[in-house]
Amino acid sequence: MDIGIRELRDGLSRHLAQVREGHTITVTDHGKPIARIIPVEGPTRLQQLVAEGHVRPPLRHKRPAPPPIKTEGIVSDLIGDQRR
Repeated sequence: MDIGIRELRDGLSRHLAQVREGHTITVTDHGKPIARIIPVEGPTRLQQLVAEGHVRPPLRHKRPAPPPIKTEGIVSDLIGDQRR
């Protein structure tokens, strides 16, 4: 449901009650969508896309990042040395 800013402000309690019931409200400014108000308990957008079959979860988890490399000096000096 699309609602302008003024209408949202004037009937905020009523519109928030609709959100509590599970509805999503798109807030518009001069007819252009600028924000969405969604129920907190609802699934995330990613969960919705997975449920709709548009995306699928990864088959395996990401590998952990390698340990940081210990160096001396500042990064800009190291980059400068590599570019020479």
